[in-house]
Amino acid sequence: MKLLQRKLASPIGDMLLVTDEAGCVRALDFEGYQAHLHRLLHLHYGNYELRDSAQNSDVATRLQRYFSGDLHALDDIAVANNGSALQQQAWAALRQIPPGHVLSYSELAAQLGRPKAARMVGGINASNPVAIIVPCHRVVAKNGDLRGYAWGLERKRWLLAHEGAEHHKYGLARLTGA
Repeated sequence: MKLLQRKLASPIGDMLLVTDEAGCVRALDFEGYQAHLHRLLHLHYGNYELRDSAQNSDVATRLQRYFSGDLHALDDIAVANNGSALQQQAWAALRQIPPGHVLSYSELAAQLGRPKAARMVGGINASNPVAIIVPCHRVVAKNGDLRGYAWGLERKRWLLAHEGAEHHKYGLARLTGA
């Protein structure tokens, strides 16, 4: 599989946008996490060729709009991931969580028809190769604690605060660590 990679600036660190030749997002990761990116690309696609690209991208523009406050700018970006049927279902469910809202791992597991599979849902989130657009940052522990974000809890806190999640049932204290 031939993939294109573009580096993008963001308020929470430089990002690596990976698309296929048709422009569909295959991965969005952070610089400094290249080992994570390559592990997930290999897991999902086997052999792949990754080339740098300087092409202008609607996705890059929409990410900048998101970071500038248009929280719905990412809602309908085309994403394609290889994964099991359950992974595909879970990643689709993540995209249904609106900005500013969070679910617990157990709530997401229940939505998927597997109410006792919170740990499995955590593992599926960890194998999500598309940060922010497939918003695994919107899933928290049952007690509201922030856990399990591959790109660091500080980024997860920032994203949830950016989206106004402090107004959700888990409260600002959970986001600030207070």
